[in-house]
Amino acid sequence: MARYTGPKTKIARKFGEPIYGADKSFEKKNCPPGQHGMAKKRKKVSEYGTQLKEKEKVKYTYGVLERQFRNMFTAASKMKGITGINLLMLLESRLDNVVYRLGIAPTRAAARQLVSHRHIVLNGNLASIPSTHVKPGDVVGVRERSKSMETIQNAIASNPAKYSWLEWNSDTLSGKFLNLPDRTDIPESINEQLIVELYSK
Repeated sequence: MARYTGPKTKIARKFGEPIYGADKSFEKKNCPPGQHGMAKKRKKVSEYGTQLKEKEKVKYTYGVLERQFRNMFTAASKMKGITGINLLMLLESRLDNVVYRLGIAPTRAAARQLVSHRHIVLNGNLASIPSTHVKPGDVVGVRERSKSMETIQNAIASNPAKYSWLEWNSDTLSGKFLNLPDRTDIPESINEQLIVELYSK
């Protein structure tokens, strides 16, 4: 399975919520895609179907492939604490997600591209792997010669960092990952328990 690069509104309509952010097209037509979209909306979904849909929604939201997601779930299940919350913590600590949360990029897909194209530094060193896990105390910033990029400047101006677990420095265009976020601080509408139940079968 390759990374999804098709219409984002179609995916948002599939899950019934704007998982990629504000979407005017989604607001106009909030029903499943396809010729029989409204019929699908009325159809009763099985317990397994609900769990699978939740897992797929999280994968699309964070831009993670099935194998990556499964590996993260396995790692989360071996950590102390609640598996579902551990999984969200691992997803939130991915480098591309931190770049997005800091407001350096307007979307997670754009953040992933900035990392892949070597515009981002982690603790002063060039970083090019979006799935790198950021640890508390790490500093994520924009590469010196990339600071004047219009894409980055526009993103920072319109989407400033506003999360309690991140500390943004507008002078250096860098942010510090203070700690893993609390479950209540993550704004996405996710029922992680459904994913745990799915993988526990």
